[in-house]
Amino acid sequence: MEETAEQLQKTIAHLADLLHSGQDEDFVVSFKALHDFEMGQVYSGLPEQMRAVAWRLLDDETLADVFDNLDADVLQNLPSRLVATYLSLMPKAEADEMRKLIDYDDQTAGSLMSTEYLAVTEDLRVIEVMRLVKHQAAEAEAISYVYVLDNQKHLVGVISLRDLLTHPDDMLVSDITNDRIISVKAGDDQQDVAQIVADYNFLSIPVTDDNDLLLGVITVDDIVDVIDEEAVEDYSGLAAVNVSQTDDTPWHSAIKRIPWLIALLLLGMSTATLISSFDGLVKKASILAVFISLITGTAGNAGTQALALAVRRLAVGTDNTAWKNFWSEVLAGLLVGIATGASVFAIVTIWKHNFELGLAVGIAMAIAIMVANLAGYLVPVLIDKLGFDPAVASGPFITTLSDLTSVLIYFNVAQLFISHFIGN
Repeated sequence: MEETAEQLQKTIAHLADLLHSGQDEDFVVSFKALHDFEMGQVYSGLPEQMRAVAWRLLDDETLADVFDNLDADVLQNLPSRLVATYLSLMPKAEADEMRKLIDYDDQTAGSLMSTEYLAVTEDLRVIEVMRLVKHQAAEAEAISYVYVLDNQKHLVGVISLRDLLTHPDDMLVSDITNDRIISVKAGDDQQDVAQIVADYNFLSIPVTDDNDLLLGVITVDDIVDVIDEEAVEDYSGLAAVNVSQTDDTPWHSAIKRIPWLIALLLLGMSTATLISSFDGLVKKASILAVFISLITGTAGNAGTQALALAVRRLAVGTDNTAWKNFWSEVLAGLLVGIATGASVFAIVTIWKHNFELGLAVGIAMAIAIMVANLAGYLVPVLIDKLGFDPAVASGPFITTLSDLTSVLIYFNVAQLFISHFIGN
C-alpha cells in the first residue's frame, strides 16, 4: 500500500510538471494511459489551478471516467437551481434518466443502480442476442449478464454470457433463460443489497419496481464501495470519530472529536461521583482502590466485544431469532464472567494472601462482566428498534457505561465482605 501511494504521488508530480511546463499533449497522453481509478486519484490530487487546465485539455469521455471514480455525487451535492440548468443542457432522454436517479434516496438500491444494461426479449435466438451484445457492449455498465424481458418489459429471467457462448446459434433465448431471478427493489437499503450480492457471488444484480419492470442494474464494483462505506460507518460509530477523513488537519480532527469526548467526560464524572460516595468504604479498606481500574477496564472490554458482535449481527443478519440471540449472549456473558472472575479470584487470593478479598473481587468481576456484556448487546439492539443506526452505540460510550455499572457492583459486593479484610 505504501508503494502504491508513493507511486501515485510521483505520477501526480510528473503530470503537474508537464502542465506547468506547457507540455499539454504529453500530459493528455500520459493521463489517458492511466487506469480509470488512477485518473480520479490523480485529477483530485492536482493543485486546483492545474485541475482547471486539465479540464480544458481532456475530452468529455475521459472526464466522464474521472468523475465516475471520484468520491462525490456531483448532482446531489449541487443546488437544485444548478442541477436544473445542467439537466436542461443534456439530451432529453439522458436528462430524464438522471432525474429518475436523483429522486432515489441516498444509500438505496435506486441511488446505486445504472440504467445502462443489456436486455433482450425472450423470442430472440442466440445469434441475434450475440449481435445485440456486440452492439450494446460499449454502452452497458457490465456485460456479464443479459436480462430477458417479456413483451411488457417485465423481467422474466437472465442469461450469462457463458450460456450464450456455449449454446447453438439457432437456439431460442427462452430455452436457455434462467427464470429463477434474484433481484432487489429500488428502495432497498444498500447494505441489504450488498449482502445479497456477497451471498450469491453475483457480478451484478437487477433492480426492479413493484411490478417487476427492470429499472437498472447494480454492479459488483459499486457493491465493493458500499461494503467499504458501511465498514467505515460502523467503525466510526464504534470509535466515536469519523475515520473516513484520514487527511484532516489537526484542527478539524480535534473539532470532530471534542464533542464526543466532552459528552463522555460528563458521563465519566458520574462514575467519579459514584466512587466518591463510597469514600468511607475505601478509607476503611484502602486495598479496594487497587482493583477499581482492573474491574472497570475488564468490564469495558467485555462490553465492547459484545457491542461489536451485536452491531455485526444487525448489519449482516442472522438465522437465529432475537430471543435466541439474547439468551446466547446471556450464556456467553455468564461463561466469560465466571472464567474471568475465577481467574482474578485466584490471582488476588495468592497475591494478597486474603481469601475474602479475592472472593469479593472475583464475584464483583464476574457480575460486572455479565452486566457489561448484556449492555453491549442490548444497547445497539434497542437503538436499532428505535430506527437509528446501531453503530452510534459507540465503544467509548459502552466503556463509560460499563465503568459506572462495574463501580456500583464492585463496592456493593465489597461492602458485604468489608469486615473480613479491614486493615489489609
